[in-house]
Amino acid sequence: MDLTPAPYFRDIADGPEGGEAHWVTTKDGLRIRVGHWLPDGLPREAIKGTVLIFPGRTEYIEKYGPAAIDLGRRGFATLAVDWRGQGLADRMLDDRRLGHVQHFPDFQQDVAAVVQLAQQLDLPKPWFLLAHSMGGAIGLRALIEGLPVKACAFTGPMWGIQIPAAMRPVARILGALAPHLGFSAMRAPTTTKGHYVQSAPYEGNTLTNDADMYRFMQEQLEAQPDLTLGGPTVHWLSEGLQECAALAQRPSPALPCITFLGSDEQIVNTDAIKDRMQRWPGGELDLVQGAQHEVVMEGPAIRQHTFDRMCALFDQYRG
Repeated sequence: MDLTPAPYFRDIADGPEGGEAHWVTTKDGLRIRVGHWLPDGLPREAIKGTVLIFPGRTEYIEKYGPAAIDLGRRGFATLAVDWRGQGLADRMLDDRRLGHVQHFPDFQQDVAAVVQLAQQLDLPKPWFLLAHSMGGAIGLRALIEGLPVKACAFTGPMWGIQIPAAMRPVARILGALAPHLGFSAMRAPTTTKGHYVQSAPYEGNTLTNDADMYRFMQEQLEAQPDLTLGGPTVHWLSEGLQECAALAQRPSPALPCITFLGSDEQIVNTDAIKDRMQRWPGGELDLVQGAQHEVVMEGPAIRQHTFDRMCALFDQYRG
């Protein structure tokens, strides 16, 4: 794999110095973007390992600059990815604002490309996983299929999608009929045309209780509009529901795990998360009081608690 530089918007990332991004091509021919950071001021031989960040839907590398700072302060390097269909990666439809994927397990081809690049860059080992929201579904399948990490952490993982019970049969039927009726690429009902943080005011938002972090996300997209992604398509929703159902039938990986769930979570299905963690041997569920969906985009106290706990777990399994 050639190391082809990709744009990295350091002015909006607020990440460690020296962050870089590369283009990588997946096995099915899509171009995705992968970024990485080493801890500021720490000799390479002193780095404890690398945390592979699997972002959620609509997210992009630069959003995790502050997380890379927090991880770097605790001795870890960081890698993050623009999944297919978002960030600067190849978008799946002509209307680049629509979140879409052909088949949900296709994301595993992105994972394979990420692992190959991390190996080529010789990022410090051992490796660990931090997966958020949609990245939690991608990450869980990747772990089941042998992702080479020593321990894992999840924040608000998408192991179930928050849909009112009465609407679930409608969503399934809609997803099944969509290809035959020609509206698979239609935006899912009730979702926004633009990015959520651009259309929803801070007051009453469902992502974070920290106004500064909400503004940080807004300013990133104001500065780099190409990173913007709106609501998912009907097909994405159908695929997401199918993937959550399929993963629910699989046993938990034999890996140390901590999962952080905001007490004010409104986006993913909390029952699915609690069910998974009850059957994850040695796994721990941390219910974070005062947090919404974006646990690592909350205020300083919640971020410190979250990164302290996950890095304490990673420290235990560095050998």
